[in-house]
Amino acid sequence: MIANLTRRGALAVTLAGVLAVPALATETIRAVVIDGYPARAMWVKEFSNFFIPEVDKRLAETGNYKIEWQESYGGSIVKPKGVLEGVKLGLGDIGIVTTIFHSSKLPSQAISAVTPFVAADARAVAKAVDEIAREFPTMQKEFAAQNQVYLATGVVLDTYQLFSRTPITSLKDIEGGKVAGAGMNLRYLEGIPGAVGVRGGLTDFYNMLQTGLVDHAMLWPEAAKTFKISEVAPYMLQADIGAVNSKTITVNKDYWDRLPDEVKGVLQEVAVLYRDHVAEVAMDRAAASRKAFVDGGGTIAELSAAERKAWADAMPNIAVEWATALDAKGEPGSAMLRAYLGKLKAAGFTPVRDWAAELPN
Repeated sequence: MIANLTRRGALAVTLAGVLAVPALATETIRAVVIDGYPARAMWVKEFSNFFIPEVDKRLAETGNYKIEWQESYGGSIVKPKGVLEGVKLGLGDIGIVTTIFHSSKLPSQAISAVTPFVAADARAVAKAVDEIAREFPTMQKEFAAQNQVYLATGVVLDTYQLFSRTPITSLKDIEGGKVAGAGMNLRYLEGIPGAVGVRGGLTDFYNMLQTGLVDHAMLWPEAAKTFKISEVAPYMLQADIGAVNSKTITVNKDYWDRLPDEVKGVLQEVAVLYRDHVAEVAMDRAAASRKAFVDGGGTIAELSAAERKAWADAMPNIAVEWATALDAKGEPGSAMLRAYLGKLKAAGFTPVRDWAAELPN
């Protein structure tokens, strides 16, 4: 009896000791997120409304870590073209890099931009590009050279269209005109006689059109709605040039190396969810944005299938140029191009022009 009481007493003391040990405190990690575009830009808004809450929710499941977010958008730390450099230098820990501004430093990111007239679907393009980034080392190596870790690709536009200050119904109406664009899409104009590309950012297009610096602009309906393009360019030519990946979520490498594995894993998982979420939002808003454009006084004309083919056929094969340039650097450009187009064909998209068919053997 005495022995049993002794054992019970010892157990009680042990349990009391265990219960007296305080729970481990949640570690708070600070994260500065940067983008030069304003908070109203769709992908920025969805980063705030989807990415951050989803990360917070997943970290709260274990309670080991929480993130104290500082969001800096609209030029408060960097301009739109400065996100890549800003994350590289540690001005931001996490950035939404607009890759179309950095064709020399991130050439492989142009894979969808060099393949127009294939898929006007943000979801399919986002998934295909992101899979290429994970199956081939090239894209991640390019970001590593910029002191960054690649998380996921973002496609924020359903398809490029042409917006104009004057009525536009065919390619003839673009001939001899000045067209605003950003990055690789300016090369689409090389097949149109007299058309001249003028480089600019999305936030510049309104003023460029309003002042007559350009006659037309290549952008997508959701952006046209957000930035009130119908006020200065009330005519849209529905050419369905194609969806293009233009955003990538990256993390400063020095910051990444200090993060706990649990936090790294959550950021990687949520980045892929954000990729699909933003693409879905882009598609959901596409039809509504076209309606809003018309309701705002805009007029839409559809480019015929024959003219779309004529435009694609008149362009230089920028896809082959892109692939062979990467091949020459020892990167698998041709293999990436074939794999990417193969993914889109498997998803049900038939290219107006089979860019990969013209690759050298």
